[in-house]
Amino acid sequence: MATERRHRDDDNDGDDDDINNGNEAVQLEDRRMLLLYGSETGNSQDVAGDLERLAERLRFETLTCEMNDVELNALLQYPLTIFVISTTGQGEVPKNALKFWKSLLRKRLPPNCLQRLSFTTFGLGDSSYSKYNWAARKLHKRLEQLGATEFFPRGEADERHEDGIDGTFLPWSLSLRHHLLQEYPLPKGLSSIPADVQLPPKFTIELAPNMDSLDEPMTDRDALKDESPVSIDSTSSAELSDGDATGQTQQRAPQEQILDSTAALFSHVDTAYPNGMEHALRAERMSLDSNTYVARLSERTASAIPGGIDILDRPNVLRDDPSKYSLEDSSGTKEALPPRDLLPIPKSWRAILRENRRVTPDTHWQDVRLLTFEVPAQKNVIRVERDYLSYLPGDTFVIYPKNFPADVQALIDLMGWQDVADMPFEHHATQKNTLYSQPRNCFPLPHTTLRQLLLNNYDINAIPKRIFFHEIAFYTDDHMHRERLREFANPGHSDEFYDYTSRPRRSILEVLQDFPSVKIPYQHVPSIFPTIRGREYSAASGGRLLKSEGNHEATRIELLVALVKYKTVLRKTRHGLCSRYIASLAPGTTIKISQRQCDTLDTSLCRRPLLAIAPGTGVAPIRAYLWDRLEESQARESVLFFGGRNRKADYYFEHEWDRLGVKVFTAFSRDQPEKIYVQDRIREQASLVCQYIQKGAVICICGSSGKMPEAVRSALYDAMIIGKLVPDREAARSWLSSRNVMWEEVW
Repeated sequence: MATERRHRDDDNDGDDDDINNGNEAVQLEDRRMLLLYGSETGNSQDVAGDLERLAERLRFETLTCEMNDVELNALLQYPLTIFVISTTGQGEVPKNALKFWKSLLRKRLPPNCLQRLSFTTFGLGDSSYSKYNWAARKLHKRLEQLGATEFFPRGEADERHEDGIDGTFLPWSLSLRHHLLQEYPLPKGLSSIPADVQLPPKFTIELAPNMDSLDEPMTDRDALKDESPVSIDSTSSAELSDGDATGQTQQRAPQEQILDSTAALFSHVDTAYPNGMEHALRAERMSLDSNTYVARLSERTASAIPGGIDILDRPNVLRDDPSKYSLEDSSGTKEALPPRDLLPIPKSWRAILRENRRVTPDTHWQDVRLLTFEVPAQKNVIRVERDYLSYLPGDTFVIYPKNFPADVQALIDLMGWQDVADMPFEHHATQKNTLYSQPRNCFPLPHTTLRQLLLNNYDINAIPKRIFFHEIAFYTDDHMHRERLREFANPGHSDEFYDYTSRPRRSILEVLQDFPSVKIPYQHVPSIFPTIRGREYSAASGGRLLKSEGNHEATRIELLVALVKYKTVLRKTRHGLCSRYIASLAPGTTIKISQRQCDTLDTSLCRRPLLAIAPGTGVAPIRAYLWDRLEESQARESVLFFGGRNRKADYYFEHEWDRLGVKVFTAFSRDQPEKIYVQDRIREQASLVCQYIQKGAVICICGSSGKMPEAVRSALYDAMIIGKLVPDREAARSWLSSRNVMWEEVW
């Protein structure tokens, strides 16, 4: 390790002598802090992690965990508690905080049961939602009702801020640090841990016990010679699949193995005379006097595979020049796809992709897909009957993307992890009091290898956060690189950080390629790379569309997904991680998905008219709700204001609206010289809008967050004024909040 990378010794509770040059051990038993977070997308978890590091540098012993993982009595065991919570849906608490929130609402709780709790809260929200930071405000108020005391003024972050969450969080956290130093001074002789000293990682990965060497031969050829002769054709394809194809290593041969030079040449995609070399390869492999690896034992297996021996031998990977090798057939140039391994994700469902259809023209700037999945019923380990997936309009489904093999190999080569990449690893927690054995939302395969962790679990293509630059600066001996990385990590250089990361959408892998002197120890992968987070998509199907045609044991799901692909200011094409993954999925592929039950519309609301506004793919949950309403005999009339760019390109589900009995007003912004948006159509149809509102219509606003929701609400207020329903916008706002149901699904 570099000399400046000094680590704290956490083996003693509150003792830290090495950083303070032999000072006597100081007991810090009362200097403890609990950090609890509630998060849907991971932002609150990241903020809680930043606060944890801030507190650790001030010598606090910390515990950071999800709100659902603690009981109320645990709050009283820590002198200070910080809650970090985001707001989801219609002012709702995140799923991983819902159990904790409900425990705070129990009627039998004594009024002052939390009077010993000193706390503060930091909320994350989006001001484009009408119930901005609602969850944080509800939580703060309830804690005070139960007797808790605020030790520092609460903070609220707005994702719409020009600097994002950092615009509020950075100044708030600096003020918090100053407050902690002032009100909770360090004991005499003990100083805070400086920024140029690396804090110990919370999790590491280590080689699994009883690990064989990577350099062991794939097959013990000598054992074949010592035993009675074995017919080459007698080896089954099952034996082949259980051997080198699965990456399993065998026992080391007693004598040195020689690389199969003929197979090596044949594996090159630019081999000049591949057909003429096949006989030489066969002769070399068939000879019992040969001391080479046995790459293929079954002629029947070879003949059963398209491409024969060429395809079977192509996976021989040498290390002299990796660019010379390809796992794909030489007749094609397709990129190697992510593995189809099904991860052990809790409470997930197996989903079979039946259709991955592009619904926009190939010439259109945006690739929008309609994904159709079948989810078979699952066996219940407790009950006899099977479990069937059911969902309602407004629910979302989570797809878990994976990295592509080429990117993972690039990282492995860059870091010099080739010798351990295909060895099995296991996670280890370094903190004694932690509740978790591995990072949250990390679901590795059993006996996972480092390569599999990088493919399935850790995000190497995310846009890096400041903490990433701070941490990797410890892993370089290049002075210029170290200083540059620390500049990006410095909040005082926000403009440079933004210009280097967010503006060009530069990924973690690209940053590491820009700083090749950085060599991260493989043990520290969990502390450097974020976990891959699932992406949520609103269900586009409802009513009878839930029934799978021809399979009554399965539930059907349809998702309308706009793939993220664009060029940056560097003129480089970028793909969203999940978009790239989705585009690669072929019909018949089985993946794992999770369901997120959201704030849905009650069935009784079908008896009210529906006034829906949905630009772009925001029409997905509206479509689901309309199909649901079709099943209700007492469902009232519906009107939809739909917006897109071009009628011929992105008028989604155009041929369904008549069947669903919905009146549609369209606004295609690029089909005429002047741009027209849904808010313009709302004002044009002010009389009709007022009729729906007077009848108590359910108002649904779905689509992109940002300016759209507020612009639509303003258009509704103006329509009510134009229709002489109210005198001004304030009266319109009051009317809608008290007489109509407003349902927003924006992202």
